[in-house]
Amino acid sequence: MARGLGKGINALFPEAEKDSKDNIQDVKLSDCRPNPYQPRQSFQADSIEELKDSIKEYGVIQPIIVRKSLKGYEIVVGERRYRAAKEAGLTTIPAIVRELTDERMMEIALLENLQRENLTPIEEAQAYANLMEKLNITQHILSERLGKSRSHIANTIRLLSLPEEVMASISSGDLSMGHGRALLSLKDHDTILALAEKIQNEKLNVRQVEKLIIEMNEKPVKKQKKPPKKDVFIQERETVLRDTLGTAVHINKGKRKGKIEIEFYNDDDLNRILEYLEK
Repeated sequence: MARGLGKGINALFPEAEKDSKDNIQDVKLSDCRPNPYQPRQSFQADSIEELKDSIKEYGVIQPIIVRKSLKGYEIVVGERRYRAAKEAGLTTIPAIVRELTDERMMEIALLENLQRENLTPIEEAQAYANLMEKLNITQHILSERLGKSRSHIANTIRLLSLPEEVMASISSGDLSMGHGRALLSLKDHDTILALAEKIQNEKLNVRQVEKLIIEMNEKPVKKQKKPPKKDVFIQERETVLRDTLGTAVHINKGKRKGKIEIEFYNDDDLNRILEYLEK
């Protein structure tokens, strides 16, 4: 299912894509560096290779967007084109230079990736969380800025509460976002990991997982009976015997009978206790 945005970059940030020929200039690839706020954490090698072959034949058709920095330029949009151009052996790349704040740069980078559906669900969740933290804004404000529903943003961010192993499986595509959201219904870390492994081994779809979780949650939880509290006299006798025998001693008194348990840890320890009792 497509996860692209309803609003385009043009609609939200018209100045970012204003690409009249007068504003396009060739900049040295050596002067460019990746966007420090790039939400995408990995670039597929085969995708870069395909783009490299296209650039070798047709050149860079769409300019990248950069902003001036102290040491050259920071890429706002177009890091994949930048990487492919380097692979193709180019020394310069057409670019639109814009004056953008850190906040606007983060927003545009996220929008561009979401529109192209380049982000994994975990990368998307981390990008939302980073924007909210850096910009000090709420989910409601973020949803308005990005054109995403508040519930989508909330549900996506919740994926970050899953165990690291599960998030890695979602990032690799072994588990879907739907699987991740279903697993959030479980609270126990080990149970989540066990079910995640079962999903992958048995190729379970999201509906099957949701049904399985409902069954798991409906199972009655067996309440462990608390052992009856020992009276002060029994506790005192246990202490005396423990100090005398030099090992743990438990006195269990029932309604009709009881027993004394004396722990030992090896044969020598057992012989020592027996010798003392035989005195």
